[in-house]
This record gives sequence, structure tokens and C-alpha cells, in this order.
Amino acid sequence: MNDQPADKRVLNLSGVRNFRDYGGYAVAGGGRVKRGMLWRSGEHGEASDTDLDHIAALDLRYIVDLRGNGEREVSPCRRHPDFDGEVLFYDGETGGLVPLLKQNEGTMTEEYAHRAMEAIYADLPNRENLLWIFRRYFASLNHAAGSAPGTAVGGNLIHCHAGKDRTGMAVALLHHALGVHPDDAMADFLMTNAASDIDAQVARKAEGMRKKFGPMEDDAVRVFMGVDERYLLAARRAVEESHGSLDAFLSDVLNVDDARRDALRLHWIEA
Repeated sequence: MNDQPADKRVLNLSGVRNFRDYGGYAVAGGGRVKRGMLWRSGEHGEASDTDLDHIAALDLRYIVDLRGNGEREVSPCRRHPDFDGEVLFYDGETGGLVPLLKQNEGTMTEEYAHRAMEAIYADLPNRENLLWIFRRYFASLNHAAGSAPGTAVGGNLIHCHAGKDRTGMAVALLHHALGVHPDDAMADFLMTNAASDIDAQVARKAEGMRKKFGPMEDDAVRVFMGVDERYLLAARRAVEESHGSLDAFLSDVLNVDDARRDALRLHWIEA
């Protein structure tokens, strides 16, 4: 089980939300996911120079940006001047929140917000644009796994806007592929609520959300700033209903067959 609380995993940065290590979890058959190599976060548009120095120290080989073109144009990510890794992204749109929020009539309630988030997660496995970049994410991990023994390959960072929904599903799929217990995978997913200052996010973004989507209860705004167990379970159910199992989804949709899973486990798991 997990032996690293949130305060040991989170890299406290002033301008990047939810930046944390998602390694360290025990896996079936023994060993743990490597620590200090696999990172997840929100976007880096407001990263300070000091933040960039901290990120540069992680020696990242790949940064996987799950956001779409519109999001990247609004908030281009800052990179350290010495960053020489590769940034992977989809040339198009990958989000799906706006249509559901615009369907609401009247003042948006907390319960409607929860239902909307569950619907969004249930749709994630069917969003082809997003699946395209998920495949690149796993390919980047397998590229590292295919390096010669002893080769310094660097770390891997995956992020979206807030580092919780699209990123949350991608990380949960990798955890499953590596053999992390579902309870630990869920704990990592829910760690967003401890790693992010939800109150600060509500205070900062509530007015903008109301201008864009109409009247909204404070508790509804709070729903969109965090995560809930129901959301990831909704995504898992959608995968199982359409593909039978997470294993089949990994193999048939994301090209992570048994051989690639074995390679991932060999590289990303330590004793």
C-alpha cells in the first residue's frame, strides 16, 4: 500500500497546481513504482522562474500535455531555457466540459455538478482525440522502457489544465498496467483534493465560471475544483461496458499489449 502521504509527494510550486510524484506504490508480485521519475500536474502557464528551476532539476525527458489547442493558446506553458526534452500534445481539442455545463438551466447545484463530472468521466474513454495523446503517453513510457540498461532516460511528466481529470484517468490506467492495487490508484486520484488549495481555487475562479456558464452555487464551483471517487469509477464502468475490462482497453485501444506491459513493469518498477 502507499507509504508516501501527500505532503511527501507534492512539489510545492508557486505557479503550478497539483505537481506531484505518482510513483512509490506497491505493485502485485512485489516491488514498487519508481519514485522521482513519474510526475503529474496542472498547466505551467503561470510557473515562476523558481518553479522552472525546480522542474528542471527533475531531468524530464518527456512532457505530455493533454490539453487541446484552445487551452494551450490561452495559457502557453513556460519551460526552463535549458529544457531539452520532448513535449507531446494533440493538434486539436481534447476537452469536454463546456457542452455539459451549458445544458444546465437555472442555478447550477452541487448535485448537477457531480452528475456532470460523472458524465464527463464516462465519456473520456470514447474521446478519440484524447485517446490519441494517451497512446503517445504510453509510447513515451515504452520508449524509456526500451532503452539500453543503465541508460539515463530522464523522467516523464503528464499534465492537463488542472492535473486531475484527463491526467487522473491516464495515471490510473498506467497504475493498472503496472499492477498498482485499485485502492492505491484511487488514493492517488483523490490526492488532488489535498495537493490543491481548493478554497483558493474557488475564490479565484468562481466569478469567471459564473460569467461563462451562468448562476452556480458555491458548492457547485467547488465540485469542479476537486475530484470524487465517483468520477474515476464512472470512467472504469464505461471502459468495462464497452471493452469488457481495463486490460482489454489497454491492449485494444491504447496499444499496450502484454509485451509492452511487461516492458513497462521491467523499467518502471523497482525492488
